[in-house]
Amino acid sequence: MYILPLALLAMALAWPVPRLMAGFTSFRRAPRAALVVWQATAVAAVLAALFTAPAAVPFIVRQQSRITEHLGLVALAGVVSGLVLARLLVAGHRVGRNLRVVRKRHRELVDVLASHDDRHLRVLEHPTPTAYCLPGLSRRVVLSQGTLDRLPAEELEAVLAHERAHLAARHDLILEFFTVVHEAVPPFVRSETALREVHLLIEVLADRAAVRDVGPMPTARAIVDMAGGGASPAGSMAMGSTPSAAKVRIGLLEPARIWGLPVPIASALMYVFAGLLVAMPVTLLSMAFAGFLVT
Repeated sequence: MYILPLALLAMALAWPVPRLMAGFTSFRRAPRAALVVWQATAVAAVLAALFTAPAAVPFIVRQQSRITEHLGLVALAGVVSGLVLARLLVAGHRVGRNLRVVRKRHRELVDVLASHDDRHLRVLEHPTPTAYCLPGLSRRVVLSQGTLDRLPAEELEAVLAHERAHLAARHDLILEFFTVVHEAVPPFVRSETALREVHLLIEVLADRAAVRDVGPMPTARAIVDMAGGGASPAGSMAMGSTPSAAKVRIGLLEPARIWGLPVPIASALMYVFAGLLVAMPVTLLSMAFAGFLVT
């Protein structure tokens, strides 16, 4: 019977596994591969929960008994799958709607208050160095006048490259996906640490895009200058961060060995691990039906 393994897999991937993964900070040195692993973990957890009910079907039929004799088992499996699907749909609708409403309002406000340097860049009259982007079809990169006044040309270019990398790679969709899964999980098993880790990895990807444009030193100085610039508006993606996060990001600007392995090899292993994670619930469901068909 594969119902219990699928249910346990869903619980493990939703709760203890993300907490353990957040402790493997070496994986940050390959941020793209690490993000794939995080996505695979979330997808595998959802699939395992959704597959629990279908896995009960071959078990019931193989017993050659009436389904009414197993209503409790069927109901339990159905409730698990139904709750997962319902919570995902509700969370997806709520998170997506809120983000789009908040971004639309802020975009309209920025367009009124800010000066326009080009079609996507807006400059706000504020002395504190601030930079963020508003993703979406009508995307914007927003800078404060303090950013333009205080940052040298190379650092300013690093800031712009960072924000444009967010927009070009649609990092907002990755964050939205993880936010939806985070909101769909019951509160007592949510991992705030895991969500922060995903946020950090996305910032590291944008930082490395800036490094490719202007080099590591200007990017590092830009991160320091933008640190502590205040909270970013809801729905935006900001260059600034806390001083502690800035320190971590600076240490990840350039690739380094992971557990003694070159980054390409470590990344390849992480991609394989991600594939295995997604394959686990699919394999368990396939085995449940394969055993039924053989019988």
